[in-house]
Formats: sequence, structure tokens, C-alpha cells
Amino acid sequence: MKVIDKIQSLADEGKTAFSFEFFPPKTEDGVDNLFERMDRMVAYGPTFCDITWGAGGSTADLTLDIASRMQNVVCVESMMHLTCTNMPVEKIDHALETIRSNGIQNVLALRGDPPHGQDKFVQVEGGFGCALDLVNHIRSKYGDYFGITVAGYPEAHPDVIGDNGLASSEAYQSDLEYLKRKVDAGADLIVTQLFYDTDIFLKFVNDCRQIGIKCPIVPGIMPINNYKGFLRMTGFCKTKIPAGVMAALEPIQDNEEAVKAYGIHLGTEMCKKILAHGIKSLHLYTLNMEKSALAILMNLGMIDESKISRSLPWRRPANVFRTKEDVRPIFWANRPKSYISRTKGWEDFPQGRWGDSRSASYGALSDHQFSRPRARDKKLQQEWVVPLKSVEDIQEKFKELCLGNLKSSPWSELDGLQPETKIINEQLVKINSKGFLTINSQPSVNAERSDSSTVGWGGPGGYVYQKAYLEFFCSKEKLDAVVEKCKALPSITYIAVNKGDNWVSNTAQSDVNAVTWGVFPAKEIIQPTIVDPASFKVWKDEAFETWSRSWANLYPEADPSRNLLEEVKNNYYLVSLVENDYINGNIFTVFADL
Repeated sequence: MKVIDKIQSLADEGKTAFSFEFFPPKTEDGVDNLFERMDRMVAYGPTFCDITWGAGGSTADLTLDIASRMQNVVCVESMMHLTCTNMPVEKIDHALETIRSNGIQNVLALRGDPPHGQDKFVQVEGGFGCALDLVNHIRSKYGDYFGITVAGYPEAHPDVIGDNGLASSEAYQSDLEYLKRKVDAGADLIVTQLFYDTDIFLKFVNDCRQIGIKCPIVPGIMPINNYKGFLRMTGFCKTKIPAGVMAALEPIQDNEEAVKAYGIHLGTEMCKKILAHGIKSLHLYTLNMEKSALAILMNLGMIDESKISRSLPWRRPANVFRTKEDVRPIFWANRPKSYISRTKGWEDFPQGRWGDSRSASYGALSDHQFSRPRARDKKLQQEWVVPLKSVEDIQEKFKELCLGNLKSSPWSELDGLQPETKIINEQLVKINSKGFLTINSQPSVNAERSDSSTVGWGGPGGYVYQKAYLEFFCSKEKLDAVVEKCKALPSITYIAVNKGDNWVSNTAQSDVNAVTWGVFPAKEIIQPTIVDPASFKVWKDEAFETWSRSWANLYPEADPSRNLLEEVKNNYYLVSLVENDYINGNIFTVFADL
């Protein structure tokens, strides 16, 4: 979706948009850490996030990769910066075609800074000399597909600011007229350069309106996190620093915590004044840090840590091709990135109901599904690589996970227990002790308010429902006991399969079972999570392979622990169990006396 449409929709509802900017880190670990930080920040519901294009196009490939992952994995509306520096038109079109194919609709069109080591921008052969040329090219070649944002400079572009820190009135006016030409060429949004004098920003907005610029103008707010970085950034951008700000910072310049606290206070007061003048959007330059940006928004009452809401039980990608997707199999609940990667080739995504899943061709299992950030790999090594002498030792690791003593799991991309799992964690510990090794679960829910902090989704005013669900590995002997027990429990349905495709079930392979649904004012019933036998056949390969790829392979070859895990993989069954009586049923009755 275009950012301009989201901002205008929020404004029509009387709400204020907020957004975050990030830049590509220089190291692989830095990229992993950035995505963890994005995950936390996106939970607060920013209108969009943008990712910068390195000076001179130095991070072009990384920026393209991060933008795609933001849109499709982090699941936030993403805007990619695109500059003219060192970019012939072929490279520009490659970048635009890449993000279009990944469902991204938003571009921030910039001339760009000179490459590292150069003082002035030089137009590359076959490229563009300014942002206006880039805007014209995007509109002429791609029509209305992209939402185009451009930069605005409240104090004028740094190139025309003199040694005295000021632009002449002629230069300032010329800069405004150039901005209007960018808007007239097809830009539909302006995001400003950082500033610390709100009166300068408010004058800039008024001046823009006076010359006929009518599109939204979003103020760029950069929280002060440390003194030296603040001086470096304002010096590079030739930003005016009000005397009061310097007077407050100089006495505390060596106290980083005090500087951060002041930065949060200053940012909050700046935003209050801006919002009081009718501006309905804020863009926060995070410098890849979260605390100050979030603290400012909390001070403004725009976010609340206790009221993080989910539109669905899972986070929907912002990819324009998946925006209407609202149904998924429950099996990938703890591995959403894997699900997205295995379904990215689909032309249509389920909406309203699952439909005929047998026609859906999941992507083949590959190394991609088992790749992990280094930090998560290290955590798995620390928590799961212990001597395993018996199946009982394996059970102990699963019990520790259910007790909340472990923050990682080979079968999960998420951190620790999810809130709703904690509702049933004691029962999970008991069945793991009996040899039923759980990897996915949800408690039964009957008309819980949709704003519940543990099981709520879909926003306020609705009610949500869930059938109890368990997914686990167990031996053939234990599976036989479960099957026998279920004969006396007609509300229980199960599917079980082993690595060799031996199938045991009391449902037809075409039966699709909705296990989560919600009822909301003026909407049809939403059923976002299902149990689907056809998808379970696909999932089981990934689930079994995880024994090797994410756990056994962490041990040296020929290690007895590794051999034990491979033995379990080769001999156990994967079982999906549903208690369909979500009012009076108890799924754990199945395991009593086993």
C-alpha cells in the first residue's frame, strides 16, 4: 500500500501517523541485530519504516535485501531510499523492478550525497543529476504504481547554506520552488531533513503552502543520543542548533545517559509543538536505536507498551500482493519466516477461507528455512547442546522450554514462550514428561475480548475463539495409546505421520478445520488459523528435518547425542491434535493415565 494513502486514511480518522528510519549496518551481526530491533519496534504499529541507500550506492544490494525482508518478513509497510549517486539508469531500474517484484510500493527519491572521499555530487554517465530527474523517470516508466516521497529542507539544502549557517533568501526561495517542481512531477509526500528549531519547520510548512504545495509534509525528528554524534550530524547537515539546546547539552556532554534523557525531553517537546499546529505525522530518524524514539512516542501518548495489538494472530506481510491474506495453517505459527519463504511464489493468497489447499504448491524445503541469525545459533548452542544419553534427557529439554527456562527452540523462530502458551505451560510440562514432545500449542478460548493481552487480536470491540491445539512428536507405542483413548473422545480429531509418510488420522485428508476465529462489529467472521491435512504433509518434512538441521547437527559427527536425535527423528510420529469442543472440552484428558 502507498504510504500517502495510509497517512491520509489516518488523518481522516483523526489519528497521527508515525514512522521510523533505519540504515544498513556494516556487519552481518549488525544486520541480525537490526532485524531483532525492527521486530520489537514494528509491534507498536508504525505507519511505515524506511531504509536508507548508502552514500554513493555503497549498500545498494544490502538495502534491497533489507527492504524486501522488512516488507515480507518483518511485515511493515516499507519505503526504500533511492539515490542518483553512481547509478546509471539501468541500475535504477534494476532496483525499482526488484522492489516492485517484492510487493514494495514506496520510494524516497533523492539526488544523494557524494561518494565517500568526494566533496561534490557528480552525475554518472547514463544517470540522473537530481531528484527531480529521478521522480520524472519513475512516473514516466512505472506510472502510478509507486508512491514517491521526496526530501524537504526547512533551512534549505545544505549545498546552498553559507559559512554563516544561513541560506540567502534567494537560495531558500529557489529551493522551495525546486521542491514544488518535484511535487508537480509526481511526488506525493515530503519528509524533511532533521531540524531542532520547530519555528523554522513551521515557517517552512507555511512557505510551502503559500507557493501551492499541498501534499503532506512530514517532520523528520532525530532524537539526540550522544553529544559528539549530535554535533557531527548537525555539522554535516548544516542544521541550526538553538542556543537553548546547546546551553542544556554542554554541561552534560560527557554524561551519555543525561544526554539521552535530554534528547527524549527535547524530542517530546518539539513534537508536542508540531502536533499542536495541526501536523498529523512524525518521522523518527532512529539511527538504528529504539529506546529514544519509542520513549518520545510514549511521552506523546501515541503508543502504549501494555496495548500492543495484533490485526491477526500472525503478522501479515505488507507486500502489496499479500495484503488481503487472512488465513494460514497453524503448523508454521512459530516459524512465520519459513512459511512466507515457502509461499512467496503463490499468485493468490487465502482470503476469508482456506479453499482448496491441494492446488497450492509450497516452495521446496531448502537451506533458507534453516538459516538462523548468529545470535540465535549461539543461543541454541548454549541451551540445547548438552549430553543426551536417553529419550528422557530429550524430554527434559522440552520440559525446560515449557517451564520458560529456555529462550530458544529448534522448532521456533520466536523468542521463548508466547503469552498464550503460558496459560497451559504446566499441562505441557506434564505431557512432555510422558514422552509427548510438544512443538506448537494453543489453549481453548471462548469469547475472550479481542483486546486481551494474551489471546486478543483484531482490535477492540470484538470477541475471539480458539479450539485447543497440540502438536507433538511421540513414539509409535504412545501414538497407539492416544488413538485408542480418542475412540472414547468424539470431539478430538487427530492427524499423525512419520518420516516415512505412514499416515494415521480420524479425519478425511480433505477436511479443513478452523481452529481460530473472531467476531467483530460490522464484519464477517474471520478465521485466520486452520488445520489442513494437505499442508500438514508439507509441514511434516520441515518438522522432521529440524531434528537434524537445527539440533543434531550442532553436535560433532558420530557423537552419541547426535545419533540419539537422528534415531528419534527416524522413528517418531508427528501428531496434530484438536479438541473441537472449545467450551467444555479438555485436550489434556487424552493424556490422563498414559
